[in-house]
This record gives sequence, structure tokens and C-alpha cells, in this order.
Amino acid sequence: MLLGSIEAGGTKFVCAIGNGDYQIQDQIQFPTTTPEETLKKTVDYFKKFNISALSIASFGPIEIRKSSPKYGFVTTTPKVGWANTDFIGYIKKEIDVPIFWTTDVNGSAYGEFVMSTLSNEKLNSLTYYTIGTGVGAGSIVDGKMIGGIGHPEMGHVLLKRHPDDVDFKGICPYHGDCLEGLVAGPTFEARLGIKGREVDRNHPVWQIMAYYVAQAAIQITLTLRTGKIVFGGGVVTEHFLSQVRSEFKKMLNGYVQVPELEQYIVMPSVNNNGSATIGNFALADWLLKD
Repeated sequence: MLLGSIEAGGTKFVCAIGNGDYQIQDQIQFPTTTPEETLKKTVDYFKKFNISALSIASFGPIEIRKSSPKYGFVTTTPKVGWANTDFIGYIKKEIDVPIFWTTDVNGSAYGEFVMSTLSNEKLNSLTYYTIGTGVGAGSIVDGKMIGGIGHPEMGHVLLKRHPDDVDFKGICPYHGDCLEGLVAGPTFEARLGIKGREVDRNHPVWQIMAYYVAQAAIQITLTLRTGKIVFGGGVVTEHFLSQVRSEFKKMLNGYVQVPELEQYIVMPSVNNNGSATIGNFALADWLLKD
């Protein structure tokens, strides 16, 4: 049995073939360009394999309500050219297998949840944030993704401004200084005029960003109380997370009990931000067993 995974990111698509043990058998990646070009490459890749089911973890916002006529669409994304794209419809016309449809961060969250189960970590809940070109998060509670009328958009929560950052307007086209608008990868260039990879890890901007990311962790801690908060994406390093933990400890101020911070606020367990691929394999497998 072969399972298919599409991690549809705003910068690149990662398509993979896996087996029933969620091991990658084949993989390809390519830039996210126009919907027509990118989805054609995707279909062409999967037509080479006899997959039994497919799971798609996509950048968003997306429509996840099966009752909606726009189920399977990428909706109000700021990604140029992708708003109101019928993602599932395009794939379904070419590949007739069961398809699971969720957000990229939900896929990553589910992958981390699966890995925690396989390692006997015995978590029943976790939250996964990605901080890269954009910011998003997904939460698994009792083995299930949260969301009712839509999926969470935790990357767009509003925050208290850092006193040394009040003049920065933020980059989110919808909200300006939401979480994504203040800590996504492009904010380095907007603030400093240089790419994030060129910013020294001891630059004060990292402390400002840690202040914001810690607020996001505080929100999850005080609302969902998940067992672990995982931070992935190109912006995140262990050095940066150490700053986040320090800010988090000051903000929480001992109000509620949490695990040791080195086990509570962590990097992904899957290398190279590959959590969504593992999650997709598991979700595709679930379709076949449901």
C-alpha cells in the first residue's frame, strides 16, 4: 500500500510517497508558482505511483467545511494568484483516491502527535507553530484537530507591542501587527533591510521577536493547555527558543504549572520541518481505515 502526501507551502510544494509505516519511499519538491503550473507538477508526480489515498496539508486560509460549495478551496490567501483556487477539485479530476484536506500546520501538528505516540511519550494534546514566510498553528486535542466553522488562524492573533518596537507597523496585509505581521521571516528585511539568515543571532531584534512568540505560547498555555508547544519553520532555532522560554517564564510568572520548559517549548521531532509529511501519511492511512 502506498500513501501520498502534499505539503503545500507558500514558498514550495513537497510531495511524497510513503508506506503503511509512514516511511518515505519517494519525494520531490518544487517552487510554489502559479496554481496551474504548481498543481500540474503535483498531479504529474502522483500519476507515477499507484497510491491508495492522499492527504493535503496546505497554506491557507482554506475552506474545510464539506457543506460549503468552496470546500477544498484556498480562499483569502495573500499569496499572489492563489486566492479562490479550487485545489481539491483540480486534484480530484486527475487522481481518483480518497483525499484528506487540512492546513499545513494541522498536518505538522498531527505528524508531531503521531511521532509522540510512536515514541511512547503519551501526550494527548499538542500545538504546533510554524514561523517562516508566514505564521500559523494547529492544535491536536485528544487525538483530534480543533476547529468548527473553520480552522484556527493563530498566526493572526493580536499582541502587546514590545516597547522597543512600537514604530514597526508590521507586514500582514490584513492586520499589520498581528503575530505573523511581527515575527514572520520577511519582517527581518522590513525592519532591518537584510534577510533573516544574515542577522546575527545576538542582534536585539531576536529578543523583540521572542517577546512576541512567548505571548503566543502564553495564549495557548492559558486557553488550550496542550501538553507541548512545538515551534518549527525557517525562523526557529534552538538559540531563539531559549530566548522564547526566558520571556515565557517571566510572562507566566508561575501562574499555572507547566512541564519543564525545555520539554514544553520545543523544536520539531522530525528533521527538516518534515512533520507535515508524516502527518499526511497518517491522515491518508486513517481515511482507508475509517
